[in-house]
Amino acid sequence: MTMASSVDGEHRRARLVAILERDGGIKHEAAATELGVSAMTIRRDLAEMEAAGLVRRVRGGAIAPSGPRPFRERSSVNARAKSVIAEKALRLLPASGAVALDASSTTGRIAATLGERTELIVATNSWENFTAARNTGAHPVLIGGELEEATDSFVGPLACRGAASMLYRRFFASASAVDPIHGTSDVTLAEAQVKREFAGAADETVVCVDASKLEQRDVAVCLAWSEVTIMVTELSPEDPRLDPFRDLVDLV
Repeated sequence: MTMASSVDGEHRRARLVAILERDGGIKHEAAATELGVSAMTIRRDLAEMEAAGLVRRVRGGAIAPSGPRPFRERSSVNARAKSVIAEKALRLLPASGAVALDASSTTGRIAATLGERTELIVATNSWENFTAARNTGAHPVLIGGELEEATDSFVGPLACRGAASMLYRRFFASASAVDPIHGTSDVTLAEAQVKREFAGAADETVVCVDASKLEQRDVAVCLAWSEVTIMVTELSPEDPRLDPFRDLVDLV
C-alpha cells in the first residue's frame, strides 16, 4: 500500500465516523455515493473500523459500537435525529404532575427544551439530564444511587428505590436497541433495572429511539411491548422501516 492510498483510507474512515455521528448509522450504498467510492470499499473500511472498535457492522452497513459509553460521547451521535425526537416528545409532556426521564442523551434533549413548565416535576437518574431540566422552569428530581462510570448514570438498589418512590404521568425512555420480538434492550443490566422501575410507576411509557436502533438487540432485556404505549422516532409514522412495530405500539 502506498503512502497516498493509506492517507486516503484514513481520511475516508474519518469521514465515515462523521457520517455515523451525523446519521446514527452508515449505509453501504449511501456512504459510497457520498464519498465517491465503491460499496465494496466501504465494506472493507467498515470491517477495519469494526476491528478497531469504532463501529458494529449490521446488515446493510454499520452502527455505533455496542457497550456502555459516557453521556457526552453518546450525545454527539445522531444529534439531528435526537432533536426531531425531542420536538415530537415535547408534545406528549403533561402540563403538571410528574414525569420520568431515563439517563439517555436522547431524553436529555427533552430535558433541555422543557421551557417554562413550572408545574411539572421531572425525575431522572442522570446528572446531565437533571442539570438540563434545572435550567428550565420545571422542578427536577435526581433519584440518586450508585454512579455507573461507564455511562454517567445512577443505578443500583438505591436508584431503583428512588425511581419507584414517585408516580409518573409518563416515563420517557430511550434504548440501545428495539426489537419486534424482545422489546427494548440496553447496554447493562443495571440500566435496564432502573428503567423497569420507572416504567412500573408510570401511567404510560414512551420509548424515544432513532432509526439506527430499529430491529436491533443489545445484551440486557428491558421493556416488553406490553409495557410501552408510544414509540417516538425521527421518522414519519408512515415510514416502511416502522412496519415491524406498527401493530405493537402507537407510532409518533
